[in-house]
Amino acid sequence: MGHLAAMYPVVWLISTVIQLYIYVLIVQVIISWLIAFNVINTRNRFVYMVADVAYKLTEPALRPIRRILPNFGGIDLSPVVLILLLYFIKLEVWDIGARFF
Repeated sequence: MGHLAAMYPVVWLISTVIQLYIYVLIVQVIISWLIAFNVINTRNRFVYMVADVAYKLTEPALRPIRRILPNFGGIDLSPVVLILLLYFIKLEVWDIGARFF
């Protein structure tokens, strides 16, 4: 039973990392909108740093989805698709973890 009890923290950790990545995706989307509409400026060092880190963390996961999705005339739905996929993975992780408890 000892090794089964050790599964819960692992499931929790994976789930938390997925949730944090979803937050990074949301931040990246909001920052990209604010930059596109000239609400914030990337000449501000802090804005540039946050935007750059968010882009570098999310772009590798978004790029393959963008290649698969059709062109929606300038509307990028890849973050929505990725967030839905991550929520599905999160649910599956908890389901797999629940089988051990």
